[in-house]
Amino acid sequence: MEKDKVCIKKYTRQFYKNNGWLFFIALIQTLFEGAVMLVISWLLQQLVDLASGSTNGLNLLQLTIVALVVLALSIISSVITYHTRPKFIARGMAQYKEYVFEKLTKKSISAFSAENTTSYISALTNDLASIEKGYLENIFTLILHIFMFVGAFAMMIIYSPLLTLIAVGLTILPLIVTLLTGNKVAEAESKLSKENEGYTLSITDSLNGFSVIKSFKAEKKTLQIFIENLKRIASVQGYKEKMKVLVQSLSSITGIVVQIGVFIFGVLLSIMGYGVTAGTTIIFVQLMNYVLQPIGVVPTCLAERKAAKALIQKTATKLEENVRKEVKGEKITLKKGIEIKGLSFSYEEEKPVLNDVNCFFEVGKKYALVGASGSGKSTFLRLLTASYPNYSGQILYDGVELKDISSENLYDAVSVIQQNVFVFNASVKDNITMFSEFPPEQIETAVRLSGLATLVEEKGEDYLCGENGVGLSGGEKQRVSIARSLLKKAQILLVDEGTAALDKETAHQVSNAILGLDGVTEIIITHALEESLLKKYDGILTMKGGRIIESGTFDELMDKKGYFYSLFTISQ
Repeated sequence: MEKDKVCIKKYTRQFYKNNGWLFFIALIQTLFEGAVMLVISWLLQQLVDLASGSTNGLNLLQLTIVALVVLALSIISSVITYHTRPKFIARGMAQYKEYVFEKLTKKSISAFSAENTTSYISALTNDLASIEKGYLENIFTLILHIFMFVGAFAMMIIYSPLLTLIAVGLTILPLIVTLLTGNKVAEAESKLSKENEGYTLSITDSLNGFSVIKSFKAEKKTLQIFIENLKRIASVQGYKEKMKVLVQSLSSITGIVVQIGVFIFGVLLSIMGYGVTAGTTIIFVQLMNYVLQPIGVVPTCLAERKAAKALIQKTATKLEENVRKEVKGEKITLKKGIEIKGLSFSYEEEKPVLNDVNCFFEVGKKYALVGASGSGKSTFLRLLTASYPNYSGQILYDGVELKDISSENLYDAVSVIQQNVFVFNASVKDNITMFSEFPPEQIETAVRLSGLATLVEEKGEDYLCGENGVGLSGGEKQRVSIARSLLKKAQILLVDEGTAALDKETAHQVSNAILGLDGVTEIIITHALEESLLKKYDGILTMKGGRIIESGTFDELMDKKGYFYSLFTISQ
């Protein structure tokens, strides 16, 4: 629990970071706003008593001057509010979102294959409105109403302790009503956030899997799922709104009862000669508004604040999961190679994916990983990039265990080309450079070696690729991924079926270019068992059932006539 509180503080602190002076000014203005409302109540009492013939207070001229001063100060206060409170809230929310996104970027690669990413989408979209209203805006609402409650109650005691006692007795009813209904709104808010996650997920699935939906004629079923999610959200949303209306209605009704009761008792005490004037009765009715409103508003605000904190806590908890433990260390300068000792790994208990893998990749040499689907090749490659921390055995970069290497140093040394390529909605150039600056000649070399020259000549390097690369073909997206890695000039290049989306001729050209890179240690997963390319590898590792069962050069493995020989023969 204490850990959760510390975690929450790191996030809520973002609202006030470099924002304290705006908050302080907005806070002072809120207190001033409450003071003005109390002064106006006092003015009302003075004017009513003056109209009734009382000479105990200020005269009309003096009251008029006070009223004009209060009006002028109210206008100044409103101008200050206009320039500070919205700016404080906007800056606070921007800093919170920035912090959340920054924390999101620190999660490990494995997090996005093991977690439901819609919770993060919800945290950065749907949940923000509730956090802004419940956590930030309600700060000033709470302060105003608490100040008004205390100030009004103090004034009531000064004017008439007896009538104050009667008023307190009458407020018991609205207090009970508020306590019984206040938490209902917060509960509905939490349910709505959960339903929004499912709703967002259904939209994401529908858009990402649109081609599958169309080809299998699943439009009606998809629409049905969407409608069901929509109905659940509408139901929870409707319930939340009903609870808000119920709280407001009950507060309004009980408020009317209390105000009328105070007015009746005030008149009665005035008739009986208990020193209650007409002005006192009027101000009590006015002040009772400031007593009753907080009774109705404060519990609701606190409930909304509690719900907002729960949303922040949910986000914080998710962001603290699957974060790679960072360590300090020197940059990787591979001089010997990568050694794997007794490496075993499983996604689920008792279902091993890799089992006691042992091998060595010498610096500057090229290695191919081959084997049937499901043999563990891709998992093995992902482990080399610290995607999963819960492996047994050792992964040693020049004798240094991978767990003791920082992510920054690891990703400086390692570059990855994957089969599934993500392309940003940006220019071809930005997608190749990943928004970094490189000399033009280096970009041109990467474009040429990756086979992107034709695309750049025809459409230009500023051509917008579209959402997830919709403006590019599958092969062009794959070439973008290859160009990225070539431009990075990392010491270690890991390739997971990097040419799978390319035609045979282009794939051969790109593979030749990759294998021709000098001084780069390459580990390449390939299903394309092409003899001319396989002979260029310094070593071929054959995997089966999560183990390396054969290793050697192409000629050595062919001479053995073992498992690799069978795979190669069948592929021809």
